[in-house]
This record gives sequence, structure tokens and C-alpha cells, in this order.
Amino acid sequence: MSDTVVHSQPAFILHQQNYRESSLIIDALTRDFGRISLIAKGVRKAKSKTAGVLRPFVSLSLSFVGKGDLKTLTDAEMLCHANELTGLAFYCGFYVNELVCNFLYKDDPHPEVFQDYQECLSKLARDFHIESALRVFELNLMDNIGYGVQLGYDLHHEKPIASNKKYVFNKDDGLIENSDGQFSGSALLAMQQRQFEEPHVLSEAKMLMRIVIDSHLQGKQLKSRSVINNIIKRL
Repeated sequence: MSDTVVHSQPAFILHQQNYRESSLIIDALTRDFGRISLIAKGVRKAKSKTAGVLRPFVSLSLSFVGKGDLKTLTDAEMLCHANELTGLAFYCGFYVNELVCNFLYKDDPHPEVFQDYQECLSKLARDFHIESALRVFELNLMDNIGYGVQLGYDLHHEKPIASNKKYVFNKDDGLIENSDGQFSGSALLAMQQRQFEEPHVLSEAKMLMRIVIDSHLQGKQLKSRSVINNIIKRL
């Protein structure tokens, strides 16, 4: 099998770690190839022109070659100015990266996730309704990978979600009408439309998405989540 050669693929760095004396192993989200692993040889050398480019939240054009799970980076260019994430938004960016690393399989293309990722970073960089940006990304990610919640329909009772009712969430059955439920029908319908103007909708969306995400992580803890929680406590 011959090597696959890819030129100028839009991408973002999700995670990287040092490899040997001067190289990096990179986990990247690409537009057309999904999440891939790359070895960037020699980029930690003092004279490397690429080291300053390979940073999180930077819109990149990557070229690479290879036929196995670990491709070799051959070129990297910055497509535009980096999304300058500061304060809480910076750590939220790593939370988004951690979600992608946990939920996207390697070499499984999801151009819609790539677009959502770009839009989320743009909102975080502008400090534009951070909570709303995260909830939209979470909801869209779960939908796009097949773990989405049916926000408009109670499958158990086979009827639409009613704005004046309460609901509980069950991983196997979805949302079920229950007078003691945590989630209001009005908030669920707002989530379905990605409308987060009301504080109670944001609050319920955060609670719901934590339950959904944790149910699929099966006990695995997200490091970025605990960091963000500690920062919020200090604010």
C-alpha cells in the first residue's frame, strides 16, 4: 500500500506531547479526515520555523504523508490569526478539545464537527456568551456522532414534549414525562432550537449535557472540567 499524501488540509491542534529529543506527537482535528495523529519531526529544535505555529486554537493548513495510524507532518502554515482565548475562555477551549478527543474516532471524517468547532472557538475568542457557545457545541457534537438527545419527543410515551410538563432523562429511553423531573418542557424545546437567552434554559442544558456526556464516558473524568469548576469557584 502506497503512502497517502495530503496537502494543505484545514486543521486545528487538539493535543500534543513531546517525542524523543526534538519531535512532537500531535492529535489534530482536520476538516476532511477527522481526528488524526501526526509526528512532527524536529519541530522542537531551536531553528524550527514550525514550532511557533503548532499551537491549540490556531487555524492551520497541514500537509502530511503516511499509510499507518501515525502520519508524518511535512508542512504547517497558519491560515489566519490565532483565536486568542483568555481567562475562562482559554480553559473552555481545552474542554472542547477534550470532548473531541474523547468522542471522535481516529480517521472518521466529520466536517460538520469541524465547522462547529471553528464557530465555537470564534465565540470563545470574542468572549461571546461562553456558556451558550459550549452548550451549542455539546448538543451538536452529540447529534453528529449519533448520541444526540431527542429534545422534542417523549419516545417512552410516544408524544411530543409539552412546554408545561416536566421530564427526566434516561440513557436508554431519552426524555420521559415525570412530574418530579429535573427538566422543563419549555427549556427542552428552547434547547432544540439552540435558544439560550433565558438563564433557566442554560442551567438545565448544562445539567442535561453533563448527564448525557458522563453516561457515554462511562466513569472517565474530564480533566478540563475540574479545572474550569475550580476557576469559577474563585471568581
